[in-house]
Amino acid sequence: MGAWLMDHVRLLRKEGLFGNLAILANLVKTASEQNSELLTVAERYQLLAFYADALYEEQEYKRAEGMYRKALQLKKMLNKTKAKGSTQTSQPDDSLPSELDVRFRIYQCHNQLKNHREAIAVLESIPAKLREPKVNMALAKLYQKIGMERSAIYGYKEVLRQCPLALQAVLGLLSLGVRGTEVAFLTVNSMPSSANVEWLTFWLKGHAYNTSKEYSKAVSTFKVLETGSVLRENTDVLCCLAENHFMSGDLSTASTIYRRVHSLDPQYLRGMDIYSYILYKEKKSKELQSLSSELMEVTDKRGEPWVAMGYYCLCPPTIQSRFARAVYFAQKAYPLKGGKVQALLLKGKGLLEMNKVPEATLHFREAVRCAPSRFEAHEGLVECYVKANRIRDAITTFTNSVKVLGNNPRTITFLASLLARDRLSMEKARTMLEKVLQQDPNYLPAIYLTVEILNEEQKYPGAIQLLRKQLEQQSTSQLHQMLGDCLSLNNEPQEALDQYSISLSMDPENDKALQGMQKVEKASDSLEATVEDDMDAIEESGEDVGEYENSDPEGSWVDNEWLS
Repeated sequence: MGAWLMDHVRLLRKEGLFGNLAILANLVKTASEQNSELLTVAERYQLLAFYADALYEEQEYKRAEGMYRKALQLKKMLNKTKAKGSTQTSQPDDSLPSELDVRFRIYQCHNQLKNHREAIAVLESIPAKLREPKVNMALAKLYQKIGMERSAIYGYKEVLRQCPLALQAVLGLLSLGVRGTEVAFLTVNSMPSSANVEWLTFWLKGHAYNTSKEYSKAVSTFKVLETGSVLRENTDVLCCLAENHFMSGDLSTASTIYRRVHSLDPQYLRGMDIYSYILYKEKKSKELQSLSSELMEVTDKRGEPWVAMGYYCLCPPTIQSRFARAVYFAQKAYPLKGGKVQALLLKGKGLLEMNKVPEATLHFREAVRCAPSRFEAHEGLVECYVKANRIRDAITTFTNSVKVLGNNPRTITFLASLLARDRLSMEKARTMLEKVLQQDPNYLPAIYLTVEILNEEQKYPGAIQLLRKQLEQQSTSQLHQMLGDCLSLNNEPQEALDQYSISLSMDPENDKALQGMQKVEKASDSLEATVEDDMDAIEESGEDVGEYENSDPEGSWVDNEWLS
């Protein structure tokens, strides 16, 4: 009777019918407790382990963890009876779940429940000599999560010692500051000389540059890797290339590459949260709406689709209820894989738009703690101070952020934008921007900000000269729009209209260009109306204009000596 029941328990597990297995195993478990002769100790152990598997698959992690522990107790009994020479088992030991597998499953339960300390304790109970690569990998990740970096490094190295091409372990070591040459010794250098793994060397170098924040070098390395014949149009490599462009502040190029990744594989999720953020910054609401819908069709169990939905809610038209929805989507993304940092940034932005500055500040601070190399986290925190009219605090905070993010065109330009808010420090801001443009003459954010400062100081010819020089190198809708603004302020309406027209032809949704054009046209119409009114008034007065032309030809009111 018992053997027949267990055959069906094994069948259900083999076929993956875990819901059915959970019901049957529960009934058989109770029956075996009432009748001790129904199942052998080995069968009861297997029943409890399989029952726990079914509960785990049904996402009842707490119950599963308890059942695995009961299975372990029976396993100890089984080992004792085996040591005494008893043969009370209807099947060989190799068909039973191993003790290591059960302990690993207990770890998985704790991991799902976010009980990291308990998860570590379970894995550490496995003797070091018996730890398989998956155990060392799990331990290394947990150690890294709670800040035990030395133990994490040891764990990742153990994984690579057993599996030299475990590339997630490679990324783990690099993220912990281990030198690329040392990691290469554990991976690429352990390969046989006959193996052609030059592409793997480039992959490792690219990630090493990324973790050391040498983004331009990482871009060059991944570009070589992607343009080669071996890994051309590989989505992972393209995503790495896009990420490094993004981290260096080149959002436009990053957006182009992410678009290509999504086109190659619409179900690819990595990096799509960053892509959605870039689309939000570019105000491409239609593309963002399409992206968020497509990602949500892939899965709702990852953070990226929820982040994309959230950023779509922040796009114009700006409605208060949409901000609240963005905050809700951020909360949905936060606990899911691939969503934590971008969810914090999204929620912070949503709360800031709702004027909940203290709450937004807390979320941006947490984002800075979790991802200190993310410029957007520091930027959001500073925006909170600005919104609270704490400009001095904003400048002090970002000055400290520059020490973390490094001196580069993006950080210095943003610091200059803070200084430019105060007339007393505007000159200092312009000096900083000049240094940025010496380093990168085509860095558009610095050019835009410099033009704004020159306009504020009413130095319109200087702003016009800077924009014309830049338009010889590159052409964007905003450059033409800003040139139109400067020409309008410098009383050159006709050329201003030409620049606005070019701007709108490049980007029909450039509201500033449209508003500028309407303003110039309105001023021109008003001037023409004024001239016509003056002429009409002269005509109505009956005065002969010719009288003025012919009177006093020698300028009798002027002394003759001035005319000689």
